[in-house]
Amino acid sequence: MAVSSAFAVTPKLENLLSNQLNPSSSSSSSPAPLGVIGIRALPINNRTRRGLIQRARCEISTSKSASVSALEQLKTSAIDRYTKERSSIMVIGLSIHTAPVEMREKLAIPEAEWPRAIAELCNLNHIEEAAVLSTCNRMEIYVLALSQHRGVKEVTEWMSKTSGIPVSEICQHRFLLYNQDVTQHIFEVSAGLDSLVLGEGQILAQVKQVVKSGQGVHGFGRNISGLFKHAITVGKRVRTETNIAAGAVSVSSAAVELALMKLPESSHASSARMLVIGAGKMGKLVIKHLVAKGCTKMVVVNRSEEKVAAIREEMPPGVEIIYKPLDEMLSCAGEADVVFTSTASETPLFLKEQVETLPPVRDGRLFVDISVPRNVGSCVAEIDGARVYNVDDLKEVVAANKEDRVRKAMEAQAIITEESKHFEAWRDSLETVPTIKKLRGYTERIIAAEVEKFLPKMGGIVMDKKMRKAVDDLIRGIVNKLLHGPMQHLRCDGSDSRTLSETLENMQALNRMYGLDAEILEEKIRAKVGKK
Repeated sequence: MAVSSAFAVTPKLENLLSNQLNPSSSSSSSPAPLGVIGIRALPINNRTRRGLIQRARCEISTSKSASVSALEQLKTSAIDRYTKERSSIMVIGLSIHTAPVEMREKLAIPEAEWPRAIAELCNLNHIEEAAVLSTCNRMEIYVLALSQHRGVKEVTEWMSKTSGIPVSEICQHRFLLYNQDVTQHIFEVSAGLDSLVLGEGQILAQVKQVVKSGQGVHGFGRNISGLFKHAITVGKRVRTETNIAAGAVSVSSAAVELALMKLPESSHASSARMLVIGAGKMGKLVIKHLVAKGCTKMVVVNRSEEKVAAIREEMPPGVEIIYKPLDEMLSCAGEADVVFTSTASETPLFLKEQVETLPPVRDGRLFVDISVPRNVGSCVAEIDGARVYNVDDLKEVVAANKEDRVRKAMEAQAIITEESKHFEAWRDSLETVPTIKKLRGYTERIIAAEVEKFLPKMGGIVMDKKMRKAVDDLIRGIVNKLLHGPMQHLRCDGSDSRTLSETLENMQALNRMYGLDAEILEEKIRAKVGKK
């Protein structure tokens, strides 16, 4: 089978070959990459690299005089390692558990830019699919990668480029997970087990948003989208069956509890002057939790009054919510004991020079900033009488009902373990899909060819549609019965005791027997090199 012109050495394919020839760009702990087309590893310089890439061009290109097809040559080259090894699902992330807020806010990607980020990630040489989960507590990149160590390297460099943080600094704070560990992690995240506050519900909504934002985005593919959709199912199931969210607080309610903890004993929710800046989801939750703690009057600063009016309608009688426009923010802060900030502003709303001009309050002014990027500059904490808290400080709040939450977390882990097996079985089943499709297509071609060969032997008898269908059904029935056994041995959905390795051995045997591997290989390579 000749290789089509789609296999001309594109810049992306040349990058793949060049990466194989340049191991120096990988970490010292990574294994040396395979040589190209059977050539042993040599000291690489520009001249050697050009020569080897030129040889790769020659061996990949079609040639009528070649003793073997270009596809066969391609199958023995270094590129073949990308088609024979299974692609890995990976997560490269930084969270409240591993990285300070200063780093996370630089890496944060607004939701509106998630599709752009997916496209950029999938343009990297070794990345096939991608998703972004960026919240106030975490920044995580999920990818399906052709190569683990090169995928990690490319994504980390992309994170450095987009944030301005050096790669070395990201590596100090990032965490890396692969395959089953990724499944376990995102299921725990969705269930609220990895949150600062155990069982908090906001993260499930954020996981749902990843799926919603990824709909129709090239690169939010079957593996990654399937992972996140299953994570949503797990999150719902854990909350339903364990009731882990009962009594658990969100980031917003933890912020309210922290503020009340820091107020002097003489003050409480009903008497302290409260200011909430931002009436989005987080701001709305802050208001609700303040009301739940007994606050009956507060000022809300927002760009427009519509959201504030809508929140006001949801409040019980006796709660007074006063709207103020954004240009009155400083004057409102000067009259507040506690200032909550939860806006999407990418620059600080409060800096040292601004807060210094505010009139002092007797017990000091509290700034509780639950925004990422932060709305309150760290320099504000240097002012006497000003105390600044951000999302990292909410750890002080997480203490109540510890024993009950641990028990519920154990129940949740049992659910996650069960669901992880289901997801991995589903993903394993995807391995055999190309072979099943090709085998079906192969048999369809045989049936069509045999029917056409049979017709001239009918001795001039003209077959009507009914008779032709009967012949076609006869052949198809025989073929289907013969294929029943092989198809059964391609099952890998967790419904029997067959292991993945056994199924893959069966798949490889069928590929060899029916000559399907060449077609599958060609499709895989064309899909990768044709992405740009």
